[in-house]
Amino acid sequence: MLRSRLRATVAIAFVFCAAAMPVRALAQGEASPDSLKAANELMALMSKDTVQQLVTSLTAQIWPTLERALRAKRSDIDQATLTELRHEFERIQGQYMTGVMADTPAIYARYFSAQELRDMLAFYATPTGQKTLQVMPQLTAEVFQLIMQQMLGLQAQIMDAFGNVLRQRGIEL
Repeated sequence: MLRSRLRATVAIAFVFCAAAMPVRALAQGEASPDSLKAANELMALMSKDTVQQLVTSLTAQIWPTLERALRAKRSDIDQATLTELRHEFERIQGQYMTGVMADTPAIYARYFSAQELRDMLAFYATPTGQKTLQVMPQLTAEVFQLIMQQMLGLQAQIMDAFGNVLRQRGIEL
């Protein structure tokens, strides 16, 4: 149960990471080399601190549940071991999130022209753009936390409502 909840949490986190970065709804086809170059520059700028900030925020949200589970399984676990395990958890998250982010320039290059990507780069060079880069990971983490706090209750309500629809149609699960 804990493992599936953590997987769901991490999956939702990746969705929010992707959502924190603007993209168009419709794919534009193959990326031009110029767009790909501009997208790589944009991602280098945008992801500089983003991955670490997201890892820190997500760990702050996920770790208490993990720590409780570890203590429940091993009541003799000491704080030094927990600290080491937390650092390993953060390292693993960072590694995987960096891997996920590695594919984003090609996606951006398919959705945006080279000029549009350069316009974004110019925006991120402004004070508002710099603030956006600083604040967006924390903002995303807070939205994620809000959703996670409500997710279990919402999920139960949604399943109850859908169960009513199924019963009205004579379907029992």
